[in-house]
Amino acid sequence: MNKVYVDVVAEFSKEGCLIPILFVWEDGRKYKIDKVLKVERCASRKAGGVGTMYTCMVQGKESHLFFEVDKWFMERKVS
Repeated sequence: MNKVYVDVVAEFSKEGCLIPILFVWEDGRKYKIDKVLKVERCASRKAGGVGTMYTCMVQGKESHLFFEVDKWFMERKVS
């Protein structure tokens, strides 16, 4: 697996929580995040890097979105 840096639209809640709303994959397709299931400080064991991992539901599938200091990334599956 390797990192794919993605553009993310996010908002801050009134409590100060950063909440991702959608991300743009490298081919330009936009994916709405249906629900954030869990937020935790974590390392990406597959792609490397440390930050906040958002476990999200996207089109009925669980996905992991990472916020690493000032950039967002996801893990790309390498075939």
